[in-house]
Amino acid sequence: MVLDTPSLYFRAFFGVPDSITAPDGTPVNAVRGLLDFIARLVTDRAPTHLVAAMDADWRPDFRVQAIPSYKAHRVASGDEEEVPDPLIPQVAIIEDVLAALGVPTVGVDGYEADDVIGTFATGAVRPVDVVTGDRDLFQLVDDARQVRVLYTARGVGRHDVVDEAWVHAKYGIPGTAYADFATLRGDPSDGLPGVPGVGEKTAASLVTKYGSLAAIIAALEAGDTGMPAGARAKLAAAVDYLAVAPVVVAVATDVPVPSLQDEARIPAAPADPERLLELSARWGLESSLNRVLNAFGTVTG
Repeated sequence: MVLDTPSLYFRAFFGVPDSITAPDGTPVNAVRGLLDFIARLVTDRAPTHLVAAMDADWRPDFRVQAIPSYKAHRVASGDEEEVPDPLIPQVAIIEDVLAALGVPTVGVDGYEADDVIGTFATGAVRPVDVVTGDRDLFQLVDDARQVRVLYTARGVGRHDVVDEAWVHAKYGIPGTAYADFATLRGDPSDGLPGVPGVGEKTAASLVTKYGSLAAIIAALEAGDTGMPAGARAKLAAAVDYLAVAPVVVAVATDVPVPSLQDEARIPAAPADPERLLELSARWGLESSLNRVLNAFGTVTG
């Protein structure tokens, strides 16, 4: 199980009341919410291994160079992401607590958590469940490699299990074609414009007809008369965008992540019990940590 940790702690922050605080009054709603999510996921899915992916760079330069609007609406100033002030210190607490528990956190300079997840998911020697509220990661779904997405948009406790059949049923496209579909459609939440005038229905029909974005572009360049005239004109007007968008939409799968085998196993006991007790007392995390430890115990026996 690979966690899209930023997706989950943002969900926790906005979903758990900010009245949840440490003994000194520091908000810990995101910390406790994330720990409760982990306890629920481990209980429900019983993974053998657990990794928490992190954003070392939330807006990588290689994506911004390709499409300057990428996540531009989320910039607070400079290269800093607009993050609620009470959440900022909680990220460091989350990293400390996961380290004390023995759950590896992995972030790689120059890459987003999505890229770390993509690399682990495509390089794993066992089935992988990716936990996220970000539909961009649907592109990793691969029945042959047993890679699924546990999609938390409706809540962690009511997550959808996304496989190729789910993607096909939802969008009417081949189950492994989500990245090409998303490139055509665009995604305002990430500042990706898509092809102007091409919505979900047209994007789905093009991907289904031609099989891939590369094949769509080849058909366009060849003057395929089977391509609807309206779609052909819209694609022709967007060739510059289509030349660079795949670099932005596709998650990287070659990130230099550490090789985690035994280190990523669900820990039978905390990696640093004394530190965990200290963190629990300082931040008022006893009940949430007990739920996590109990969940880990059910898996490790």
